Amino acid sequence: MLRNVLLFFCIVFMAGITADRTEAFEPSRFPSLISSIKISPPVDFCGEPVPLDDPLVYEGLEKELLLFLWRRSQVILWLKRTGRYMPYLEKMLKKNGLPDDLKYSAVVESSLLPHIRSSKYATGLWQFIKSTGIRYGLRIDSKIDERRNIYKATEAATKYLRKLYGDFGSWTLAVAAYNMGEAGLKSRIKFQKTDDFYHLYLPLETQQHLLRIVAVKLILSDPEKYGFHFRKEDFYSPLKFDTVRIDCSEEVPLPIIADASKTYYKTIRDMNPEIRDRKLGKGTYSLAVPKGAAKGFQARFKRLFNEYLAEKKENKPKVVKHTKKRKKIYVVRRGDSLSNIAAKFNVPMSKILRWNQLRHKNHIVPGQRLIIRP
Repeated sequence: MLRNVLLFFCIVFMAGITADRTEAFEPSRFPSLISSIKISPPVDFCGEPVPLDDPLVYEGLEKELLLFLWRRSQVILWLKRTGRYMPYLEKMLKKNGLPDDLKYSAVVESSLLPHIRSSKYATGLWQFIKSTGIRYGLRIDSKIDERRNIYKATEAATKYLRKLYGDFGSWTLAVAAYNMGEAGLKSRIKFQKTDDFYHLYLPLETQQHLLRIVAVKLILSDPEKYGFHFRKEDFYSPLKFDTVRIDCSEEVPLPIIADASKTYYKTIRDMNPEIRDRKLGKGTYSLAVPKGAAKGFQARFKRLFNEYLAEKKENKPKVVKHTKKRKKIYVVRRGDSLSNIAAKFNVPMSKILRWNQLRHKNHIVPGQRLIIRP
């Protein structure tokens, strides 16, 4: 009996310690969804006011906020990925004189996933379609797709967004044009005689797109308000790597680059998502390799590549030149068939048909002369 009493008190004591430790990092309960989606003005996007006094705008933003908060697992992943990608996005936006709020566009566009591709074939962190990506300097072909390179894609996105802002004079409209296309937005502005985003009748996807970005801003700029209590170690770490330059005089298999980097093929593919093939074509490339691998890389790469070329040359099939042989003429005998003649000369029947311009339905007759080539 005494033993059971002692065991009970031990369990209660340990449970109290566990609860105290948990509460130090995690709230005992999440705020209710009803209280979480109450939006207090003012709210802005890139310094441009969001008119919460418009019932349609308020309800639309409330809906997007509710849908995101309902999928808490997705928001947690967004928050984790911000540790990896946001420092670079913030740096590039600031460097190019663009509003910091534009970083939330990348979250809505791709969930901060460099490989992602939409049903309309928009690809990468900034969801460029092929034509727009090429227009803003991205290489997109069977070997390389720089839309999946977060650094080059972000550089292209800043150029494109700045251009759109120059065209429309509003960051809200610039983001709308990024989503639906410049020509489509210009025609609607002209037809409806207003350039106020919130008074334009636009495709539902574009209307929702802007409000989703604002909802993401509300959550990610103040995650604790919505029950997301993160410690520093909860975020994914920023990417750390060295950069190497590779001049390819001919195709280079990626395992050679992996060996020269003292790492694995998978690591090279993961660190360079823009690569689409198992080989690099002719040209010059700038690739990410594990931190510290750049030291001595060029010497290792040169040695491994020369070994590869030597082995390739050694294993290259030798071309044997045949002396020209004269064709034979065979005279068909009674009882012959094309299959028998083909077997006799050890050649495919299809070749006999081709050499003599015959078809399968053609019949051969005694005395007919057939060409037989060596």
